[in-house]
Amino acid sequence: MSRLDSFIRRLSAQRDILNAVADEVKSLDGPVLELGLGNGRTFDHLRELFPDHRIVAFDRTVNAYGPSMPSAENLVLGEIKDTARTFIGANASLAHADIGTGYEDKDAITLTWLPEIMAGVLASGGLAVSGLPLDHPHLAVLPLPSSVKDGRYFIYRRR
Repeated sequence: MSRLDSFIRRLSAQRDILNAVADEVKSLDGPVLELGLGNGRTFDHLRELFPDHRIVAFDRTVNAYGPSMPSAENLVLGEIKDTARTFIGANASLAHADIGTGYEDKDAITLTWLPEIMAGVLASGGLAVSGLPLDHPHLAVLPLPSSVKDGRYFIYRRR
């Protein structure tokens, strides 16, 4: 598969999952957390899906397209593994992380801290959506929409 096709499949999976969980997330209290703002495409989609939720985005530096930028009070800059820890206990309704690199060695390092943070920021019953698998005892795997190939993206519920 070409890198372009892989990219399209990843973004389609991300969109399909976020759309599939939207009604449930809307019924939950708590902020929505976006770990990895990037250029702001997903943040912009989250704003459309959850206009009544506070959405906090995390990234190392600002690279987002102007209209896709969160307000200053909803943007947390610095190393995500450090800054997101300050939100453990935030009782988020949804935490989304699309911070995989595609390099197994780099992603293995991310997976030493990401599952703990994702489980820690969520309220009981909150949802984690991730491009990387999250192995954590407080996260239960949920089924994917039929449009998403197994292993492409992941959904979990905080126990």
